[in-house]
Amino acid sequence: MMRVAVDAMGGDYAPAEIVKGVISAVNRAEDLEILLVGSREAINKSMGTEVSSPRIKIINAEEVISNDEDPGLAIRSKKKSSMITAMHLVRQGEADAVISAGNTGALMGGGLLFLERISGIKRPALLTVIPTFEGKGTVLLDIGANMDAKPEHLLQYAMMGKIYAREMLGKENPRIALLNIGSEENKGNAQVKSAYQLFKSYLTNFVGNVEAKELFQSTTDVLVCDGFVGNVLLKTIEGMSRDIFAYLKREIKKDFKARLASTMLLPVFQKVRSSLDESEHGGGLLIGVKGVCFKCHGSSRERAIMQAILKQVYPFISKNTNQKIEEALKQDT
Repeated sequence: MMRVAVDAMGGDYAPAEIVKGVISAVNRAEDLEILLVGSREAINKSMGTEVSSPRIKIINAEEVISNDEDPGLAIRSKKKSSMITAMHLVRQGEADAVISAGNTGALMGGGLLFLERISGIKRPALLTVIPTFEGKGTVLLDIGANMDAKPEHLLQYAMMGKIYAREMLGKENPRIALLNIGSEENKGNAQVKSAYQLFKSYLTNFVGNVEAKELFQSTTDVLVCDGFVGNVLLKTIEGMSRDIFAYLKREIKKDFKARLASTMLLPVFQKVRSSLDESEHGGGLLIGVKGVCFKCHGSSRERAIMQAILKQVYPFISKNTNQKIEEALKQDT
């Protein structure tokens, strides 16, 4: 039985949408048990009834770390919060993973403090998969764990991303690239130029630099950058996909012929929108720590929570991906 600790109090729509997502996940996976961490009273009140399932256990935790709190201070002062309690369950071996839509900084800091780094990893990274027009997507990391990264950190990101792409996306020999402002070797800042030389020396399937405009073209399987660049890129993608569809909808409503044509194109629009929908694959995995720690978007609703559990965390644990990352790093050091 796989056991996942879920922070019921983190996120814009907690606890109701978190609980709904948990229930949906449990109903779709028979070997899944959820430890729902948060205020028992708030959880039951939000649902209008007592949450009752043999595979959902509520772990009472009255304190909540809000999004506007200083992460470091919150970790130290709210040791009995839902997020920190959920992490302790993983650390103590009572849960296989922790999921939260709460304060990103607190989750990252708590992950480092309580789950500890995989041996040899200098800095863990946040990883996500960007949908592409062909294939199963591109692994992008770091998307926000570290705003500043040294070239050797980027190399470790690449190594971890390679294992993730192989195990989770079925890429036998993943292509690895650096996100840069040009494809030429001499482009970029000092950080990226130095990383380029390290990648050439240590990675057998390094394909060079890739520009952001090539992201959806399946030119690489793993794309590496520091957390500042990655977070800006990710937020741009999310905003672009949201606003383009809103713009199309508004313009189609203005024209009768366009409305007629849109009915024929509706399946295409729905397919494209679904592939870019953050609730289908949104959030990020904190990769490089001994426990499994997944950060959902703060705006996550029921489906996003369910997908995070079933499509991200569940297969990651089932494939023993963390263990394989640790074994690969030992071989390379």
